[in-house]
Amino acid sequence: MEHRKLGESDLEVSVIAFGAWAAGGWMWGGTERNQSVNAIRACYEQGVTSIDTAPIYGQGLSEEIVGEAIKDIPRDRVQILTKYGMRWDVKKGDFGFKSENNRGEPIDVYKYAGKESIIKECEDSLRRLGTDYIDLYQIHWPDITTPISESMEAVQRLIEQGKVRYAGVCNYDESQMAEAMTTINLVSNQVPYSMVNRGIEEVVIPFALANKKSIIAYSPLERGLLTGKIKPGHSFAAGDHRAGLKYYQAENIAAVNAFLQSIKPIADDKGVSLGQLVLRWTVDKPGITIALAGARNAEQAIQNAKAAEVKLAVDEMAFINARLDELQLV
Repeated sequence: MEHRKLGESDLEVSVIAFGAWAAGGWMWGGTERNQSVNAIRACYEQGVTSIDTAPIYGQGLSEEIVGEAIKDIPRDRVQILTKYGMRWDVKKGDFGFKSENNRGEPIDVYKYAGKESIIKECEDSLRRLGTDYIDLYQIHWPDITTPISESMEAVQRLIEQGKVRYAGVCNYDESQMAEAMTTINLVSNQVPYSMVNRGIEEVVIPFALANKKSIIAYSPLERGLLTGKIKPGHSFAAGDHRAGLKYYQAENIAAVNAFLQSIKPIADDKGVSLGQLVLRWTVDKPGITIALAGARNAEQAIQNAKAAEVKLAVDEMAFINARLDELQLV
């Protein structure tokens, strides 16, 4: 497994990291705890040492699953990436959206990153994860009701206490990153990036490169769409958020699958799946440090991990990029 450093830190993370959103079940139509635990352990055996989670994923369940999965692994052999700033248990900050928990009960989700909230969230995360420190602590979404400096000062305090090693952000634009950097040494920005969602190439990636910050790409498989396994008319489980996404409209699924078929000969020639090819393309793009890949079971986790072994030649990258330029979504 290939490892890369985040920013200018000494924190090395696996180029394919385990994304534990789906493991929490929330917005994914539920979860099977044992399968999720086994998925994390299976990918660790393949060299995936980095796991990204968040309290909001299953309202604590994802972090508990991660804690259970790594409890027998020496702590210094895994990197825990988690987040703060999305509360479902208090009505403070910037209202985000209405949702349901895994029991089908209504919850209101708020973006809130006040100082006292971050301190509490960190303690709760440490308990659920069964550890005494977090490798990378990231604000989940910008909170317009709290000064960025207040949030970053709280994380700096946690770093000084040894409860957090490094600070990162998620879903920040370049101006928000610049403001945060006046208070704390950021190492990374976690943002959505995939073959069909490349908006960060315009400003966010150039800013990160210029300031020697890492980009952690989430949803590189566009929540499963870029595996080629989703067909028009696909039936989603109740509570699966993908049913309402524009990428999952029938016309877009058909267009994406046609694109995937055009690059499938490259995958076939290498004896890999389309998903593995897509993940390798992602981490080979300039400015992308690592990609998060979720898995619902051990088989999927192993497949994702093996994407790190794929090698893409310059002409193969060029061919894929040319086909992408022809892809039109509605």
